[in-house]
Amino acid sequence: MLSERVRTGSHAPGFLLAGVRRSAMAVLALTASACSDVPHVDLAPPYQPAEFVVPASWHGASPFVEANPSDGAMRPDWWTLYEDPLLNQLEEQAMAANADLQATAERFIQARDEMMKVRSRRMPQIGLGFGASNNRQSENTLFRAPDSPLQDPSVNLGGLASWEPDFWSAIRNATRVETYRAEQRAADYGLARLSLQAEIAANYFSLRGYDAEIATYTQSIDLYRRSLAIVKAQFAGAIASALDVARVESLLYSTETKLAQVQGQRQVTEQSIATLVNMAPAGFTIKPVDQLRVTRITIPQTMPSTLLERRPDVAAMERQMAQANRAIGIARSAFYPNVNFRIGGGFEDGGFNLVQLANSLWSYGATVSVPMFQGGYRRAQLQQAWSAYRETEDRYRAIVLNAFREVENNLSLTNQLNLAVNRQEAAVGATMKTQSLTMELYQGGLASSLELIYAQEVTLTARIESVQIKVELLRASVALIRALGGGWNRNQLPTDEQIQPFETFQYTNLDKPAPAGGIDVHVGNNRIYNDLTKPPVP
Repeated sequence: MLSERVRTGSHAPGFLLAGVRRSAMAVLALTASACSDVPHVDLAPPYQPAEFVVPASWHGASPFVEANPSDGAMRPDWWTLYEDPLLNQLEEQAMAANADLQATAERFIQARDEMMKVRSRRMPQIGLGFGASNNRQSENTLFRAPDSPLQDPSVNLGGLASWEPDFWSAIRNATRVETYRAEQRAADYGLARLSLQAEIAANYFSLRGYDAEIATYTQSIDLYRRSLAIVKAQFAGAIASALDVARVESLLYSTETKLAQVQGQRQVTEQSIATLVNMAPAGFTIKPVDQLRVTRITIPQTMPSTLLERRPDVAAMERQMAQANRAIGIARSAFYPNVNFRIGGGFEDGGFNLVQLANSLWSYGATVSVPMFQGGYRRAQLQQAWSAYRETEDRYRAIVLNAFREVENNLSLTNQLNLAVNRQEAAVGATMKTQSLTMELYQGGLASSLELIYAQEVTLTARIESVQIKVELLRASVALIRALGGGWNRNQLPTDEQIQPFETFQYTNLDKPAPAGGIDVHVGNNRIYNDLTKPPVP
């Protein structure tokens, strides 16, 4: 490093320090602008997202999907298709206050700031320092000169600036890595929001299924009690045996047991929904209903080629691949010389009379480091970077395949379950008729109690299975919407320019960055939803 130290005897004017301070920001701004124009070489390989040959159409079919392919986007509030006001309210409450979703948004904010931290390395790093000391030595110090002072006061004021020109784009590529990581976090937020919406809808339909099962069991229990009264009356008249009474009692008690089990499952599901909408389970209830309604929703059919643009998990994986691509450029830059410039200066005096040119000092220099031999470290780092990139390609392909699998699965599942619902409804009608006829025959002495109990058990099983198939159909429709992206689109991701949270010389309004990609966070009062006893959205 080259350095010089200069002292002169002339006096500086009193406003010298103030002038330096006033001009520092202007000089820094000009320097930062000049730094961005330094010639550089990008060592990262050209990046192109992987392209796949996909089927021209879906193999599966669904009763909820329009017959003709359409490029019309699915509505973001897709749950309103089910026409259930309570479900709409639960979704709104979860979007407003779910803690996990808000935490995902904060991770996006943190990723934006990480990008800014890396980007700052391209700018000159400037610092100021002030120090003062007063040292006294003993009069009897060994080898002390007779006329040397006992005290050595010192006051210094100085600054230091350093800058690393990014000739090989290592810092630029690191900045792009963090930019792509922030975009990945935005896609993760989209996935978390979609998953939350789907989980609430699926749990809600499960809860309504339990309501229908409870109503069915309750109706059957009332019927079995009436049957037991009839059998006991016949037993009292010596028409029925004690065995007939025991059989009906067994059916009644086992059905009451199943009712208690379903009621417990409903409570657990209700408590799960409470947690998702940011409420304590003890203060959250959903009024039960007696019937389960299957809404015939209509979902715009999309072509397989557009699926990759509508899935946030696919977009997040692609951003990971872009990060790995830039990491190769960073690993390559390690093979080239590294240059660093440094300049420092200030004032130093035995008292507080600093602002004099005679008390000034300065130094400047540059360092150039050239890697020669590191035992294969840089080669291993580069090879690792290439391997990591290929790994992200493999994982990206796996994510794409899984996306197609989920869509095909739920297309087929909803189609077959729709048929099953229709067939099971017919089966319920047949068993209900059988149950009524068997009761009439039993009361007329033409059927045994065993035949009556069998008919009642078959009827109850058919009705419960009908409810369960409907619930499964509704949950499969939710899974289908989720597999198709739930109204999300890659265009919702923030652009590279929007990732920057604040300007380089911005020092106001730093409480939070401007929203990007539709993602915002609470700053003024992050505890507004800490009351877990009332809904976040009225």
